[in-house]
Amino acid sequence: MRQKMTAQQTSSPQTSIREDILRFLLKRGTATASAIASHLQITPQAVRRHLKTLESSELIEHQVSQASIGRPNHLYQLSRQGREHFPDQYDQFALSLLNTVADTLGPEQVSQLLKHQWQRKAKEYKECLGDAPLKDRMQTLVKLRQAEGYMAECHRAEEADAADSALDSALDSAFVITEYNCAIAHIAESYPTVCGHELTMFAIALPDCSVERTHWLVGGEHQCGYLVKTKEKQAPEAKP
Repeated sequence: MRQKMTAQQTSSPQTSIREDILRFLLKRGTATASAIASHLQITPQAVRRHLKTLESSELIEHQVSQASIGRPNHLYQLSRQGREHFPDQYDQFALSLLNTVADTLGPEQVSQLLKHQWQRKAKEYKECLGDAPLKDRMQTLVKLRQAEGYMAECHRAEEADAADSALDSALDSAFVITEYNCAIAHIAESYPTVCGHELTMFAIALPDCSVERTHWLVGGEHQCGYLVKTKEKQAPEAKP
């Protein structure tokens, strides 16, 4: 049975360390006790005590990976309950509402409802982002996503093929948005088309960019990722 943390536990230094472990696993996907200890700069023995508590609370789980030499490694990762531990703005009420619409009006109406919702959200995003340089728009977009419950980050994409003289320019035209949790996870699992609408939303909000999904939580990966690149301007056709 999952253990609930008391108010006293949630404010203790020990619980703070466990929160750090959960956030590290959210970003990393899987990790050994040694890797977690190195990141938090505490002893592996201390980490294992916290991992035992988290596992008994059903917030994490582990798999055994056989190493080529020595003892097998325990790889820890968040459980489903562990992912639900993080902020979720939409939770079960929105999913229940969509299920009611599907039962009452049919699945096609749900599809149209979701489409209109994402179109409206895309318009809101576009107005917030404005026509600032792409780097600034990416920072604003990440803040918008964070405000909606996503643990989002953004960094410049590495362009290995860019010429040295044009490297800075190339990097400022390509960014990767990473979201380590999904604020609409329950909805996405039941109605995976919302992920396609979300991708379209980013494309509408950033009309001068191409947006490509690189990672997908619903597809079994531990994060969602999007590659945003400035569209290449086509040279005008030569007049005859």
